[in-house]
Amino acid sequence: MDNQLGLLRIRIIRGINLAIRDFRSSDPYVVVKMGKHKLKTRVVKKNVNPEWNEDLTLYIAEPILPIKLQIYDKDTFSRDDKMGDAELDIVPFIDAVRTTRFKNIPNGTIITKITPSRKNCYSEESCIIYENCKVVQNVFLRLRNVECGEIELRLQWIDIPGSKGL
Repeated sequence: MDNQLGLLRIRIIRGINLAIRDFRSSDPYVVVKMGKHKLKTRVVKKNVNPEWNEDLTLYIAEPILPIKLQIYDKDTFSRDDKMGDAELDIVPFIDAVRTTRFKNIPNGTIITKITPSRKNCYSEESCIIYENCKVVQNVFLRLRNVECGEIELRLQWIDIPGSKGL
């Protein structure tokens, strides 16, 4: 754990217009993977616009790997159905944390903006902001490999006392 930088809290807020995989709805949950780490949310029954508002926390180390999100429909008697995936490059977020270290930055300052492109899953512009002495980012990701759907997240950096840090 010598290369530990800190913690990334990912709030899985909600899904928007997710694909229907059951008769008229879906029972979605989100799996978050980064390297060997894997976390998942609870299942929201019969809802294609689920609200999870669930915090998942990942240890971030060097090298910094992308975060992969996979959405599934929970099934009882068969394999869970895929409902799309997205990938999130957190290097810009980590760079923003590094640039704000030990600086007196006014609350609400926009550190950087990320615009949607063919190279990322962003569905709209996303700002990395210094808010209440923390670096945060609200993100809307467009799901891939599926007919429709987005997922809303909020990233927040948490320092680990005694870690290598940024």
